[in-house]
Amino acid sequence: QVLDTKDLQVFKVTVNGQDATFVFGEKHSFKGTPLEITLPFELGRGEEAIVKISFESSPKSSALQWFSPEQTSGKKHPFLFSQCQVEWI
Repeated sequence: QVLDTKDLQVFKVTVNGQDATFVFGEKHSFKGTPLEITLPFELGRGEEAIVKISFESSPKSSALQWFSPEQTSGKKHPFLFSQCQVEWI
């Protein structure tokens, strides 16, 4: 599975609670850097998985926007969203 990133530091990836291996591909000047994730198990057609990525963004990370806790419905936690879409290859 490949995700697009830009100026992120990734610490850990898990799939359904299991550690997954990951590597960054070659950085592209304006497109970003692919994050290649290897699932720790076979995923069958129609099966779903929960992928959790522990990361840190930087001021140079484009297409990321934050809501402060006051801007969210629960008013307790900030919320990060991306203008981009996930594309599994």
